Amino acid sequence: RALKSGGYNPKHQRVDTASEMEKALKNETWDIVLADYSMPQFSAPDALNVLKKNNPDIPFIIVSGAIGEEIAVSALREGARDFINKDNLTRLIPAIQRELRETEVRRQRTKAEADKKNIEEQLFQAQKMEAIGRLTGGVAHDFNNLLTVINGYSELILSNMPKEDSNFEQMQLIRQAGRRAENLTRQLLAFSRKQTLKPVVLDLNELLFNMEKILHRLIGEDIDLIAAYADNLKYVKADPSQLEQVILNLVINSRDSLEKGGRITIETDNVYLDNPVDDENNGQTGLHVMLSINDNGIGMDENIKAKIFEPFFTTKEKGKGTGLGLSTVYGIVKQSGGSIVVHSEPGKGSTFKVYLKAIEEDAKPYIDQHKTSDQLSGEETILIVEDENAVLDLMMKVLNQHGYKVIQSFSAEEALTMINDMKEPIHILLTDIVLPGMNGRELAEKILDLKPETKIIYMSGYTDQVIGNEGILDENTDYIQKPFSPFFLLKKVREVLDN
Repeated sequence: RALKSGGYNPKHQRVDTASEMEKALKNETWDIVLADYSMPQFSAPDALNVLKKNNPDIPFIIVSGAIGEEIAVSALREGARDFINKDNLTRLIPAIQRELRETEVRRQRTKAEADKKNIEEQLFQAQKMEAIGRLTGGVAHDFNNLLTVINGYSELILSNMPKEDSNFEQMQLIRQAGRRAENLTRQLLAFSRKQTLKPVVLDLNELLFNMEKILHRLIGEDIDLIAAYADNLKYVKADPSQLEQVILNLVINSRDSLEKGGRITIETDNVYLDNPVDDENNGQTGLHVMLSINDNGIGMDENIKAKIFEPFFTTKEKGKGTGLGLSTVYGIVKQSGGSIVVHSEPGKGSTFKVYLKAIEEDAKPYIDQHKTSDQLSGEETILIVEDENAVLDLMMKVLNQHGYKVIQSFSAEEALTMINDMKEPIHILLTDIVLPGMNGRELAEKILDLKPETKIIYMSGYTDQVIGNEGILDENTDYIQKPFSPFFLLKKVREVLDN
């Protein structure tokens, strides 16, 4: 009656034992608890202890006529919000109003503190990722030069070494280690979104179809690979080699989640997104091409899902994973302007969905033309400008062996002096971008003034952030990212000459 006279019409429940109170607290949401002090099977201190264990944020007010001031003060010290004498209920409504207001203030403060903590964690995560990006960008140039030499010479030696040679197996191990180091560097650059991409218009269905043989070998015979490619799939614009890396890493992740056999389903579809599918700024709406990779493996809980794209996070045992596979996927997708989401529950498998913006206008898709080493030979003149001796020696050896006439230079100024009086044409200038003194772009401009028929190929071990600052890369630029293999060098040279 007192509550109703104060304008309240509360939903209420009376309990007089600890078990009833615990049940009530679990089954309903309450705004306030009013408690008598002494009951046959229960007491206010007991009730307060039950409340503290279940929901300490609910205000607790004692309404009693059987206790004195000393006991009331003790109850307040234990956590009760107020004490109301049954003989004077006029204080009940103001006390309730005050407690409800203060509870709301406390809730808002708690929410603000939680939001602040969340923002601080996000900032820390962003700073951590930026630090990784700076680290990888800083070591990329020197490390990629070294890997170009290590991997290049190991491949050259192996190509001329009979398998019966006692050193053949050791050379294979050197090449494998070099490739692993190369892949590790690229994975770090991919996550930090600092690798150089060369996007082309491509048909995702065609890319997947060409990868099916290697995917079957990758997952093994005990796993079923199911392909469900949509008809009339729209084209996307992406770097085909990087997109292959996304597919390989997602399929490997699904394979590793399958304990004994199982199923992996790869699906493509045209989808229209009314809202961005993730919280990233580049999440877009509109027509997209979706790539879905689903498995019926062990699945993930929410804690694991929250960390799967972090570099070096892995649930695999030591020695069976670097923790860079999914972070690489994340970085490539984001740098390609796409979005990625994951759906998973423990015991119910996982589904990764990649969304790439669809190319709606008519465009001719990219087709990778495979050529043999013999088809990559030539007799043209190539000028190489590279300030790293070992890299320069490797490139000269590879190109000379395939018939090209090669002129070498360690600096842009030296190269200009050499060709000033040359009457014969320079078919290709193959130049590092970052050189001492004049950079590669400035050198290319001066050489084109002297010999306008010259074609330009840039190369660098730096990340695209550094290269972008040089004002070089655009859609029509021919570019080789270090480390590169001898075969890739020959393929790129022949491709530029024949274009």
